[in-house]
Amino acid sequence: MIKWKGKADFKLAVREVAKELKVKVGTVYIRSMSNKWASITSDGKRLYFNSDLLEMRKELGHFVIVHELIHLKVPNHGKLFKSLMSTYVKGYEKLEEELKYGRQD
Repeated sequence: MIKWKGKADFKLAVREVAKELKVKVGTVYIRSMSNKWASITSDGKRLYFNSDLLEMRKELGHFVIVHELIHLKVPNHGKLFKSLMSTYVKGYEKLEEELKYGRQD
C-alpha cells in the first residue's frame, strides 16, 4: 500500500490536482477532523483535510482531493459533479464506499 510521505507530499498533490482542474486554491490545512474527510471554502481560499488521510493509501486521499476541488466548479453532487469525478478518478464510487464504511482492502 502506497501512503503519503507526510503533509508536504499531500499538499503538493492538492496543488497538482488544482492545476489539472484549472482551479485556484489558497492555504491547505491538514488537521484532526471528527466527522468529515475535508472541507473547502466556496472561494477556495481555505482547504481543510482530515489528518487521518495521511495514514491511508494515496488513492483514497487523491479521491478526497479531487472531490473537494471539483466543488469549486460544481457546488452540488449532481450529474455534472459525478461526470467530472468519473473523468478524474476512475472507479470513484468504490473509493467513496471505502471511505464511507472504513474498508481499505
